[in-house]
Amino acid sequence: MEATTYNITFNLDGGKNLTAPAFAGESLLEAANKVNLAIDAPCSGNGTCGKCRVKLLSGDAESKESRHISPEEYAEGYRLACSTKVTAAATVFVPATALAYQNRMKVTDLGTGREREIFTRLQEELRNLDLAGDTGLELITVSLQPPALDDAAADRERLLRTAAEQLAGEGSVSLYALRKLAQALRDSGFSCTCLVRREAGGGSTILDIFPPGSAAIIPGLAIDIGTTSVSILLVNLQTGEPLAVGNAGNGQIRYGADVISRIIESTRSGGLERLHRAVTDECIRPLINQLCQNAGIRPDAVYRVAVAGNTTMTHLFLKVPPEHLRLEPYVPAFFDTGYVRGADLSIGVHPDAEVMIAPSIGSYVGGDITAGAFSSMIFKKESLSLLIDLGTNGELVFGNSEFLMSCACSAGPAFEGGDISCGMRATDGAIEACTMDRETMEPVLTIIGPPGQKPAGLCGSGLIDTIGELFRCGVINAKGKFSREGPRVQRDQWGIGKYIVAFASETENGRDLTLTETDLDSFIRAKGAIFSAIKTMLTMLDFPMEAIENVYVSGGIGSGINVKQAVAIGMFPNLSLEQYHYIGNSSLSGAYAMLTSRKAADMVADIGKGMTYLELSSHPSYMDEFVAACFLPHTDATLFTPHE
Repeated sequence: MEATTYNITFNLDGGKNLTAPAFAGESLLEAANKVNLAIDAPCSGNGTCGKCRVKLLSGDAESKESRHISPEEYAEGYRLACSTKVTAAATVFVPATALAYQNRMKVTDLGTGREREIFTRLQEELRNLDLAGDTGLELITVSLQPPALDDAAADRERLLRTAAEQLAGEGSVSLYALRKLAQALRDSGFSCTCLVRREAGGGSTILDIFPPGSAAIIPGLAIDIGTTSVSILLVNLQTGEPLAVGNAGNGQIRYGADVISRIIESTRSGGLERLHRAVTDECIRPLINQLCQNAGIRPDAVYRVAVAGNTTMTHLFLKVPPEHLRLEPYVPAFFDTGYVRGADLSIGVHPDAEVMIAPSIGSYVGGDITAGAFSSMIFKKESLSLLIDLGTNGELVFGNSEFLMSCACSAGPAFEGGDISCGMRATDGAIEACTMDRETMEPVLTIIGPPGQKPAGLCGSGLIDTIGELFRCGVINAKGKFSREGPRVQRDQWGIGKYIVAFASETENGRDLTLTETDLDSFIRAKGAIFSAIKTMLTMLDFPMEAIENVYVSGGIGSGINVKQAVAIGMFPNLSLEQYHYIGNSSLSGAYAMLTSRKAADMVADIGKGMTYLELSSHPSYMDEFVAACFLPHTDATLFTPHE
């Protein structure tokens, strides 16, 4: 007997409609996935995050009430897409809040803000190390003798013969350029500009051909593929000048906020293809197209790409099965990919573009960390330094020019908005900073976006600030439970509390923006994982906390991080504030270094080969340290006695 199917029409905020066929018993989230509708579901459809809220407009569906939807909202038709089963044809409204990871794509120039400062610093470091300007790409101008009856050499051979001295070795012409060659030569009177790549093993390849003087820049892309979000930097490779940066949510978020959920999804029928397309077709390619359009560049004129990401993300990006990453003995398919061409991927760049993937170190310490270790420059310093990358997982590197050790802790996606009911990426509408009046508990919020932007949620830096202020003001206790009452503290019928960060009249979606005790518990476990990983790694190496001379904090969690708050709640070691340095998205910065310098790319590879990987799960003291750190600030308060 054939299963019954029904048409589910999704009415998207903004007017677009999508219709998906769904079997009886499938969830609305599963139906949405069939038409590549990326409804946010960081909990992988377990009904725990509450971010896949939709509204049933017509038809019928089977759904239980949820703590994320009030009885009044349920009566109005609001449901969780992940736990609502199809029983008939239906029309469902999908609000913008459920499409946040898909809709909040942002492309900007670099202006004069923090991002510009970070890349300027890295450019200076590359120059100081004599690494700048080594991309292997250059433009040459060639004037050819037109063919004649007594000189009937083919266009390709004529071009290589004439350019032999400039190519300085054996030359070749890419198929892409060859297809353009005959007409381009005749349109320009047999003079042309050639884009040439000097090959590492010797010889040169003509990648593209243009009329004389028409190639103004040589474009390249640095890409950071995070579990939650993706950032891309467009660069003029002739000067190393960053032109624009874009970021968007990783479309894979609907398959779960963490890498384990996605690895499991990849093992299902068609799962690897779905995950690959979710990040390439729905995220990376649209971002590239938008960046290039803004700069007046064709995407297929991008000739060099550097990619950094965690081990799972690089596997999924390359459509390599990642299933053994979660199976003992936790072995990835690769650490280093070797040579990859643009044609091997589906991101629209030049087919012969060199695509470099930053090498991984272990199953859960990937190329984002090798790239970050380079951009932080801790591998060049004599002083002992600590790199803390706050992403969907917490990843650490400790050492100096003599040694580097790395580890990863299961911090969860709290720092990028996952596992937090009001969490979001650091984009327009995100609260990135908060101060609070101790007496009234009234918050003063700093919101990312244009003047007048209403709050939509808390990004990582805003979450740290808000929880730090709640603890400082005595609104919550060491266990993350509410210990004060007031207009902004509410409790449900079971006495479980929540703090109203912004009232419905103040928010973007017209609903109270709240921080619940469940959110606080998730965050405390995340910050506990970070601190316990630091303590375990230093103890194993027989170093006290005081041995750390500099701490470099990275991650796209906002415009910065309030280190004083992070120390006060027991997330970071109790060092002087002057020892902390926020370096932004070090994965993207490291990819930029690889993009603009072959020597830097070689150094990143060497860092990966020379770094020691510590598997925390096998260390006997880690769990004890973790349990001790799951309080504000810690069960041992003497570790966080304030500095005078």
